Amino acid sequence: MELHPENLVTLKDDMVAFIAGHGLRRMPGRVGEDVPCVVFEDEGNPDAWKDFVELAKSSGSLFVTMNDYVLTKSDLEDLIETLRDDAPKSAESSDLDESLLLVNYVGRTGYLQLGFGYHGILYIYEISTAWYSRFQRLMASLGMSGNITVDGRDTDE
Repeated sequence: MELHPENLVTLKDDMVAFIAGHGLRRMPGRVGEDVPCVVFEDEGNPDAWKDFVELAKSSGSLFVTMNDYVLTKSDLEDLIETLRDDAPKSAESSDLDESLLLVNYVGRTGYLQLGFGYHGILYIYEISTAWYSRFQRLMASLGMSGNITVDGRDTDE
């Protein structure tokens, strides 16, 4: 799901407090793309994440996983450098221009994921900003998802 605010840090703080208020623990971690899971659909409800946390609690889960992505200067520099070096000349200009605009979002939280397991099935709730979706698209177009995890903080150094 994509949300309009440019920074999800306040939502993250709300999630942390709400999860703790329900007596659940948070485990830093993300459910990767290679893991079969069920994605919670919010049906346009901006507070659907609260329903997700309540569902985790009612399922008997003791914790939820929580992951976020904050755009770093280093991640953006890697993207721009790769675009300058490796992108096809026809696509380079527009993609490079688009990547340069992302400098406005360095230090901002663009993606959040909550997850819990129940009877061997993983359930996740995800939310992202428009700029994060653009960043992710640019990374994927260059095949960079192995270098910088577009839905987490992991980087190969």
